[in-house]
Amino acid sequence: MNKITLTNIFYLFMLLVTAVTLNACNSSGSSSHNKSNTDNNTESVKPTFKQHWGKGFTEVRRTFKNGLSFSDYGYQLEPDWRLTFLSDDSVNIYNPATKTWGHAPILFDHDSIFNIAWSYLRLKKQTKDSIIFQVMKVEGRILTRDQSIVYMTLYSNDYIKNVLHTNAESLIHPSRKDTVFIQQLVKKANADTSKAFAGRQPAVLKPRNKLCTINRETTSAENKKESGLLADYLLPEYDVVIKNAYEDFSYSFTVLVDAKGKLLFVRSINFSFAEFEAQTIKTLHAIVDGYLTAYLDVAPASTLGLPHSSIVIMHVKGIKGKKA
Repeated sequence: MNKITLTNIFYLFMLLVTAVTLNACNSSGSSSHNKSNTDNNTESVKPTFKQHWGKGFTEVRRTFKNGLSFSDYGYQLEPDWRLTFLSDDSVNIYNPATKTWGHAPILFDHDSIFNIAWSYLRLKKQTKDSIIFQVMKVEGRILTRDQSIVYMTLYSNDYIKNVLHTNAESLIHPSRKDTVFIQQLVKKANADTSKAFAGRQPAVLKPRNKLCTINRETTSAENKKESGLLADYLLPEYDVVIKNAYEDFSYSFTVLVDAKGKLLFVRSINFSFAEFEAQTIKTLHAIVDGYLTAYLDVAPASTLGLPHSSIVIMHVKGIKGKKA
């Protein structure tokens, strides 16, 4: 198996954080500018949403610049905006986390860029039935267009119901293009485990007997920030306790779960002095190949129903003999 470094995994994770997060920015009224500073000194013409005042809109698709809703590392963008334009200055918007509606401001910035509900969005296109926004990546007060790679498509609720004769849930399903892309990712990941990627449904690990307990770490309900949710998705973490172990131990390491549910040690994420590294790796291999393989039933990660290899983080604690 090719070596997979945790550094690379976290680098890719942080790249995704910057690419897909809808930026909650302080809308104090000061303008943000493009990094390339291409704006001229003429006053920007403010677009209007007047034709949509009082209309309900639902986001039906969120994609990267290439039109896919999946990244190369398995992260799926999911549409979740529902809003009604009350005027050019405010919207009534749904919060999916709290399942409540509330008012939020609309502030025009420049160059068709708005701060809507504390997120910077560039209006790309609007018709009587649809709106397309580009999600603007903000660093401080600087808009970085080269990192603004996410697009949102919203349809009016009337158009969905009375013209398309369907519902938002049906429109949100992954496209044929998404399906083909994931089929290719799965094929590569299962042929070369160094190309493992995060599953839309993560690997499921369950204890086989009472000598083992396992719990998956997840972002707490009161602290569900985007970065935490991404970590839950891209690098699932599991706490494992082994009773009646040969000795007391505590290790954290990454494991590859292949398409058949087999566990393969990748690398330690604990600090170790160079002179102890070889022995530590040997011990961790023994824990994975011995305890974890014997004590856990494992179902591999899957995306669009296709099982594939993925990476998980495991924190394993052994409790010696009767102390358990």
